[in-house]
Amino acid sequence: MSAADDLSQYLRSRRSEIDAALLAALPTPPSCPASVADAMRYSVTAGGKRLRPILCLASAEAVGGDRRNAMPAACALEFIHTYSLIHDDLPAMDNDTLRRGRPTLHMVAGEGMAILTGDGLLTEAFSLMAREPRGDDPALVARKLRVMSIVAAGAGAAGMVGGQAIDLTCVTRGADGHLAPPLDAEGVRGMHARKTGALIRASATAGAVMGGAADQQIDAIDHAAAELGLAFQIIDDVLDVTGASAELGKTAGKDAAAGKPTYPALYGLETSRRMAADCLDRAAATLRGVGLAESRLLDIGRWIVERSN
Repeated sequence: MSAADDLSQYLRSRRSEIDAALLAALPTPPSCPASVADAMRYSVTAGGKRLRPILCLASAEAVGGDRRNAMPAACALEFIHTYSLIHDDLPAMDNDTLRRGRPTLHMVAGEGMAILTGDGLLTEAFSLMAREPRGDDPALVARKLRVMSIVAAGAGAAGMVGGQAIDLTCVTRGADGHLAPPLDAEGVRGMHARKTGALIRASATAGAVMGGAADQQIDAIDHAAAELGLAFQIIDDVLDVTGASAELGKTAGKDAAAGKPTYPALYGLETSRRMAADCLDRAAATLRGVGLAESRLLDIGRWIVERSN
């Protein structure tokens, strides 16, 4: 079996496990209203790469841990990612109509229900991490608390929400009727480190913690995942220019049409691709330093850089 086929099989297997675990973790009536449960299921089961939960499980495996202990955090991260997509698509944000190959949630359930569904998924994520895996062993409890803190930082105002806020100010006129000054290269990098990179970084780090990794390994995975998160966003920007909506599962060309700051806009397509490859090289060097260069993490990194959707 070729390396590419082996990775494809690995990704399919993990996605299948994650999809089953997500279904089991979603709240259902009568514990919550059917309208919210249906809306959550619509968005969570729409497919997607499952990159963040896969990274979480792969990190746990890389450090010799049991990925079953990382599955609750993996599902919580996908809940948070899905909530962010629901809210990102709203008319007040990106105003998009297509996500994961389906009409966006507000198109089928209304804006109010879409907002509530995103709120529900975010809250359920932390409820799930608090509950699972069950046990009162002090080491397990300490890991769960650490992971909840990592995920909160990655998803919150200093992370994903902060990045989204920066992005929004780039295309929204203030009270004076003017747009904020355009971001320079460092500003774009900082925005993406928060908007996309922070949750990807949290995903890998959370898996390492739940896998019982040593602090040196956790730090290395954290730094490597920061590079992979940047590479993911760079390639996302490239595909927004070069991809087709049917392949991407979302509306292509939206960023350029909205005048958003992107890597291709600043550097061009070829330089942007080379920058993503450089991110992968730096991630490899970091993981090599702690003996994790042969783990699935780098295979996933190569997939991030070479993907076409």
